[in-house]
Amino acid sequence: MAKELLREFYALCPDGNCVLDVLTESEKKRMNEGSVFLVGVCQKAGVKNGNGRIYRKDILQREIENYQKAIGERRALGELDHPDDSVINLKNASHLITKMWWDGDNVMGKVEVLGTPSGQVLKELINAGVKLGISSRGLGSVKNQNGNTIVEDDFQLICFDMVSDPSTPGAYLSHQKPKKLTASPAFNPLELMAMPGLAENNLNEVKKIDKVKQSLNEILKSGL
Repeated sequence: MAKELLREFYALCPDGNCVLDVLTESEKKRMNEGSVFLVGVCQKAGVKNGNGRIYRKDILQREIENYQKAIGERRALGELDHPDDSVINLKNASHLITKMWWDGDNVMGKVEVLGTPSGQVLKELINAGVKLGISSRGLGSVKNQNGNTIVEDDFQLICFDMVSDPSTPGAYLSHQKPKKLTASPAFNPLELMAMPGLAENNLNEVKKIDKVKQSLNEILKSGL
């Protein structure tokens, strides 16, 4: 049976229940300097995904083990959105898988957003609060078994891409945020006044909060 391009989408940590504390000290330092990392579920074994396909765990274990070499050599690249071919286009690379491991039947991954043009777009989407997912891309054939579509032994994993519409349950990435005390941006009371249900008589409270935040910013800037 001829191989076809298989693309699976995963919503990474839609409820925030992901292993978050997986960054090294070096990565945490880089995050404080502006780097962006994502963590979440990248694939699942034995579960029917949004495309109606099921991956056996032994097949995924083999492919994830093979993928570790690319991760170790920092060439486990992925693209922003899914292309329609089996080649990773370097000019469209937006991120790098830096670690991948098993948590039960879930394949977990740590993603570093690159400073490439596509990576900058990805970073802006993340900073804007856009909910993104991750999608595996590979070549393989499928068979129907007891009403299910099973991915066969010839499956070959290519990469993981960033997408907006994942098909695998629970595959939304979680944005890793630096745990560093920094000065807060200037508070804008107009943003709160524009929120539905906020009464005008709350303006005095908003001004008080603004003064407190401004005082905190001055303290932080002074180095105290």
